[in-house]
Amino acid sequence: MLKNTLFFFLFSLSAISQSARPNIVFFMVDDMGWQDTSLPFWDQETDFNRIYQTPNMEKLASRGAKFTQAYSTPVCTPTRVSLMTGMNAARHHVTNWTFIKKDTDSGKKDSLFKKLDWNINGMSPVPETDKTALATPLPALLKDAGYYTIHVGKAHWGSMGTPASDPKNMGFIINIGGSAAGHPQSYYGEQNYGNIPGKATFNAVPDMESYYESDVFLTDALTREALKALANPIKKKDPFFLYLSHYALHTPIQGDPKYLQKYLDKGMDEREAKYATLIEGMDKSLGDVMDFLDENNLTNNTLIIFMSDNGGLSLSPERGGVAHTRNLPLRSGKGSVYEGGIREPMIMSWPGKINAGMEEKTPVIIEDFFPTILNVAGVKSPKMMQTIDGKDIFESIKNQSERAFLWHYPHHWGHTGPGINFASAMRKGDWKLVYLMKEQKLELYNLKEDIGEQNDLAGKMPVKAKGLATEMTQLMKERKAQMPVYEADGRAVLWPVEVILLK
Repeated sequence: MLKNTLFFFLFSLSAISQSARPNIVFFMVDDMGWQDTSLPFWDQETDFNRIYQTPNMEKLASRGAKFTQAYSTPVCTPTRVSLMTGMNAARHHVTNWTFIKKDTDSGKKDSLFKKLDWNINGMSPVPETDKTALATPLPALLKDAGYYTIHVGKAHWGSMGTPASDPKNMGFIINIGGSAAGHPQSYYGEQNYGNIPGKATFNAVPDMESYYESDVFLTDALTREALKALANPIKKKDPFFLYLSHYALHTPIQGDPKYLQKYLDKGMDEREAKYATLIEGMDKSLGDVMDFLDENNLTNNTLIIFMSDNGGLSLSPERGGVAHTRNLPLRSGKGSVYEGGIREPMIMSWPGKINAGMEEKTPVIIEDFFPTILNVAGVKSPKMMQTIDGKDIFESIKNQSERAFLWHYPHHWGHTGPGINFASAMRKGDWKLVYLMKEQKLELYNLKEDIGEQNDLAGKMPVKAKGLATEMTQLMKERKAQMPVYEADGRAVLWPVEVILLK
């Protein structure tokens, strides 16, 4: 691939006529790591790139641009809320994953801290929903602008029993398979995707009855339904927004029989072989979508965005091998503010607007998609209830100004590991500051020289660390970031700059 930091053709989004408004396909993958693909997102191919088979990701990147420094949040719901609202997680306070409607957090916690009073019920498009972030959702704005909005797969923006648990309340005209659940009960049609009387749980996938007792894997079923749903807007010649949000690669790690044997034949650990099939099946879905657009002469007027909601799962026994090694050289994995938990594979393709075969190194973050998509859709001065933190990706690349990116995870996730639990981070330029709240410790890394975050420079560069800690504190306060409170005496955890001043 060619390398260029300013690869977009100059064009005016305001010049796009109503009749020529592009279709938008947002292809979201769950728990996909930066290297869970045969397409390298670094300056070199890695051992993991050689394991997986994703020819359609390669094809999409050859038609557009791969982003090598794209970010989400450490876990799923905060990412998905940021995408739908344009807000950073520190601002919307949905800083952990959601489940069933609750008044307070009854989940696991660390004995050092009290349970945090956060927006445990996710986001809400309407007021008077307890413990939610009130915001105008992206699909509602697109629908109001004349887009035919389709949701397929995982939603996970709001707790069960709240408005945002139903994608139709978020502005989607069609919803297939989306609910408050964060993962499927089963990927197998033979198991009705979990919908077996007496055995069904909260995570059973809805709306898939026509595939019950079949051999159709969930990823395939969702893809088929997504393409069927496009018939109506195509017939009416309406622009469409398809949000195809796969449950894969999330646990349970169940192997797709179509692909499993060839990975076992390579001598792979059975669990890792099953994981590889989830990746290949997801990639097949991407190829099916691209083929459909080609066959219907829609490719040239369609923006495709490929993204993951958090870093790759790197825990044991959920993954094979040694814990926290599945994303190396990136440190740690899902749940962590280190790069392994937040750096994602991202691709954008839009023929005639994005030069083909390019590599973009400008850092971007999940909330940037909100203003980017609205601008691409020609939605001008939208009326919304929230303050936007995201920046238009096209403008960010054009302007090349240094931005500060913030991650905030003031919780005990339920697992342990590097950068997991009670941690925040800020990146600006090549520099990244990590704040470990329990240890009251700041770490400083230069990502350009140390992508694995192994060489902590905080002690050697105190002036740089203090400057970043000051800016990080200002940003957290401006967004009203919630800080943990000590169980013993009710004190709030120190702000990053206060940790510096104590030393």
